[in-house]
Amino acid sequence: MPDRAPLDPVTARWIPWVVAIAFFMQSLDGTILNTALPAMARSLAEDPLRMQGVIIAYMLTVALLIPASGWIADRFGTKRIFFSAILLFSFGSLLCAMANSLGFLIFARVVQGLGGALMLPVGRLVVLRAYPRSELVRIMSFITIPGLLGPLLGPTVGGWLVEILSWHWIFLLNLPVGAVGCYAVWRFIPDLRGAERTTFDGPGFLLFGAAMVLITIAMEGLGELHLPHLRVMLLLFAGMACLAAYWLRAGRDPEPLFSPSLFRVRTFAIGILGNLFARLGSGALPFLVPLLLQVALGYSPAQAGMSMIPLAAAAMLAKSVARPLIERLGYRIVLTGNTLLLGLLLASLGLVDEQTPYALLLAQLAMLGAVNSMQFTAMNTVTLIDLDDASASSGNSLLSVVAQLSLSLGVACAGALLGGFTAAGSAEGVESTLGAFQLTFVTIGVMAMLAAAIFLQLAPTDGRRARRPEEHVES
Repeated sequence: MPDRAPLDPVTARWIPWVVAIAFFMQSLDGTILNTALPAMARSLAEDPLRMQGVIIAYMLTVALLIPASGWIADRFGTKRIFFSAILLFSFGSLLCAMANSLGFLIFARVVQGLGGALMLPVGRLVVLRAYPRSELVRIMSFITIPGLLGPLLGPTVGGWLVEILSWHWIFLLNLPVGAVGCYAVWRFIPDLRGAERTTFDGPGFLLFGAAMVLITIAMEGLGELHLPHLRVMLLLFAGMACLAAYWLRAGRDPEPLFSPSLFRVRTFAIGILGNLFARLGSGALPFLVPLLLQVALGYSPAQAGMSMIPLAAAAMLAKSVARPLIERLGYRIVLTGNTLLLGLLLASLGLVDEQTPYALLLAQLAMLGAVNSMQFTAMNTVTLIDLDDASASSGNSLLSVVAQLSLSLGVACAGALLGGFTAAGSAEGVESTLGAFQLTFVTIGVMAMLAAAIFLQLAPTDGRRARRPEEHVES
């Protein structure tokens, strides 16, 4: 790694907080909106079934722009782009709150998506470039927590705001947070760029962006959009064809958007594949757990929200354990064991029914929150830890792409399984919503456990750069 100027103590202390604010804004927005869609439809005099465009517009904008985030940050600097991302997201939120028609609201969501697509990858790139690899586990542990809390708090907060105030406050809530974030970025975030100026791979971006959009629509088509299976397969086939064309082209392009040479880094290759499959369970968690509590067990929205507190609290506490555990045991043991444990805990929710003691349910959710938090921290860190500065931007953007795809895939799989088990039960004359949830959790848990085979391919010494004592942040 090239020499870099040491961070002053104030900057080193505040960078993780600034990045965490941006992560929380984006992750909260991703789920808080769903609860408000019926109220928004009534206010705009629209059919609730047409409101999916509000979600799709944001989702597709993010999927299209994320692949270019690394090049944009290298070209214009992390400080300027991170500031612009939060400003765009906040401005888009204001436009959403001012919307008086569905068309204007969809336009506002596109503006919001332009900022949202850059916030997460550029924020993580700041951390990757500002701190030595020995600090990466500690910092990633901290900034991962808001990303876990947002999807869990979103439905409850969204329902409360709609009930007590109005749906406009879902978006207005972002304005003071965005103002604080913009000030903090301008005050504390350093302006970091790549060592070399590269040419933007326009054709590669179009191929990869088209692939991400088509695959994302296909995944959502299995879930919330309820597209016919034939259309889903056509979209998925077209997306995979664009993706194959991109990688074939990237192999002979001197400056591709994502270079195939990234996968020569062992930890990066294993981390990317592990992220893709292990996140199936993590991605399904914010979708399935609130539904289980409210639909199958009859909890009120307030009760369901309160029940998620142990999960969120345990996720926050687990961040203090991640670094010493990884330093002691290594990434191979931690990720293999933690992935198996995550799958077992997801499957254990298939045992929950009306007779399950409430204290036991809370204990299950707390353990799930801690293990899920550890999983995110270890997976993200092992993926990035051995990349040099020249590859950091591209590799970080590809990790963001995979995270976006696997989240959609996890929700789509959970929705498809839940619908399939419900339909199968109805066909057999046994209508049990709880039974469908139980089978879905068991299946998702088994699927998540299979990712342990990927992390088992890590060598005991992989990720050792995290434990180099000679690298440190000056303070």
